[in-house]
Amino acid sequence: MGATAHVAGVEIRGALKERYDEVLNDEALAFVADLHRRFDEQRRRLLKMRLERQKRFDAGELPDFLEETRHVRESDWTVARIPEPLLDRRVEITGPVDRKMVINALNSGAKVFMADFEDATAPTWDNQVEGQINLKDRWDGKIDFVDPDSGKEYKLRSDPAVLLVRPRGWHLPEDHVLVDGEPVSGALFDFGLYMVHSAKKALAAGAGPYFYLPKLESHLEARLWNDVFVHTQDALGLPHGTIKATILIETLPAAFEMDEILWELKDHIVGLNCGRWDYIFSFIKRLRNNPAFLLPDRGQVVMGKAFLRAYSLLLIKTCHRRGAFAMGGMAAQIPNRRDPQANEIALAKVKADKEREAGDGHDGTWVAHPDLVPVAMEVFDRLMPGQNQLDNKREDVALGQAELLEIHEGTRTEAGLRENIRVGVQYIEAWLRGRGAVPLYNLMEDAATAEISRAQIWQQLRHSAALEDGRTVSTELFLKTLDDEMAGVREDLTAAVYDAGRFPDAIALFRDMSTSETFEEFLTLPAYELIV
Repeated sequence: MGATAHVAGVEIRGALKERYDEVLNDEALAFVADLHRRFDEQRRRLLKMRLERQKRFDAGELPDFLEETRHVRESDWTVARIPEPLLDRRVEITGPVDRKMVINALNSGAKVFMADFEDATAPTWDNQVEGQINLKDRWDGKIDFVDPDSGKEYKLRSDPAVLLVRPRGWHLPEDHVLVDGEPVSGALFDFGLYMVHSAKKALAAGAGPYFYLPKLESHLEARLWNDVFVHTQDALGLPHGTIKATILIETLPAAFEMDEILWELKDHIVGLNCGRWDYIFSFIKRLRNNPAFLLPDRGQVVMGKAFLRAYSLLLIKTCHRRGAFAMGGMAAQIPNRRDPQANEIALAKVKADKEREAGDGHDGTWVAHPDLVPVAMEVFDRLMPGQNQLDNKREDVALGQAELLEIHEGTRTEAGLRENIRVGVQYIEAWLRGRGAVPLYNLMEDAATAEISRAQIWQQLRHSAALEDGRTVSTELFLKTLDDEMAGVREDLTAAVYDAGRFPDAIALFRDMSTSETFEEFLTLPAYELIV
C-alpha cells in the first residue's frame, strides 16, 4: 500500500497508482515536508484558539469587532494591485477536481473555475492525488481525454476560464502522508503540490498561482497563510506578491474581522467571498448554546434578510474601501431539462438572487452548474457593464454587531426536520463513497449542507425547540423521523441501490453527531476516519 519516500522523514501511506509519482516526487514531498515543519505548530495553536473562543461564546459572550485592531479598521489603506486575469470575475463556476469536471468547468463560459479540493471533494487519497494530476495536466496542455465508459472526447477550449484552486481548510489532515510521524495538514499538502507543479507554468501562460482559501475564523489564521505565501515565494524563486488569494468569509467570527483579514494578506489578497452555506453552519455552531439564536427551517434562512443580508452588504463595503473584490454566493440549483415548469421556477430564483447581488455591488458570483453560467452572466452583464464594481463604495451601509446577529423570522416545522435528515444522511452516504458534490432534490450539495442539517438538529434538541404544530423536538421524535425518512429513501432509491451503499455508516454518523452531548466541530473529521 504505502511506501517510505526518498525524502527524509516522509512516509506515504496511500497506494501509489499510475502517474502518482509525477506529483508525489521528491521535490514536491520535500517542499510539503518543509511547510509542515515550519508552520504546523502554528496551525495547531490557531485551531486551539478557536476552541478557547468557543468556550467564551458558550458562556454567553457574543461575537463582536475587536478593540485591539480598531486602528486597522479606522485607518486608510488598500490591498496590492489585482492582476489582469482576475479583474473580471463576474461569473465563477465551482466543482470537484475529477478530470471531466475540470474540463467542463474550464469550458463552461464562466470567467473563473474554482477547482475544489475542499467541500466539493470527498478527501479520499485517490481524489486528492488525481486532482493534482489533472491540474498539472491542465498547465502542461494534456488535460484532454476520452471517457472510457461513453467514448466521448473532452478537449480544452482555446479560451478557458481562469483557474483558482481551493485547498482544504486548516482543520483537515492528510493522513496518507506523514512527516516525522505526524499527518500533514491537508491545506499545506494541497497548496504545496500545486505550487511546485503548476505555479510557474500558470505564470508562463499569463495567469498565476491563484487560490480560494476556506474556513478562516480570524485574522491570525490569515496571517499564517500570508507567512506560508511569503516563504513559498522565496523558496520557489517567485517575486513577492505573485500568489493571489480570495478568502471565503464563511464563518461568523471572520465576519467581524474582514478588514483585518484583508490587512494581513494585503500583498496577496484580491477579494472576499460570501460563503453562504458554511456561514449559516458557523452561525449555528458558534451560537449553539444560546437559545436566543435558534433559527427557523433552513429554507427560510435566505440571503436577502437578517444576518445574511447584513454580512453580505458589510463585505461589499469593506472590500471596496480596500480595493478588493466582493464576490457573491453560490447558486446551487441544477437545471431540470425534463420538467420545463420546475426549471423555469429554479432559473427565476437564480436570476433574482444574482440581481440582488449585482444590484448591491458584488463584483461577481458563483454557480454550481454550467447551465447557470449564461443566466448569471446575463444579469451581471446587464447590471455591471464594467469589469467590476470597485467604484461602488456603499458608504450608505452602516451595520454593526446587532445587524450581524439578527436572526431570520420564520417557523420550525416537521417538514424542515425531515428535509435536514433526508438531505444530511444522503449527502454523508455519497461522501463516504468518495463523492463530494452530490445532486439532491435539484440542488448541488456539498459538505456545508450536511453540516447545517446536523447542526440545526443538534441545536433544536439542545434547546427543546418548539415546532409550528406545538410539538417539541426531542430525541424520540428525531429518531422516529430518522427511521421513517430512511425507509422512504430506501423505497425511492430501490432496495438494491440502498443496500449496496454506505447508509448504515451514514445514518450512525448523522444520528450520533445530532444527539451527542458535545458538538463536533466538523462532520468531515469523524467522517474522514471512515474513508481513510
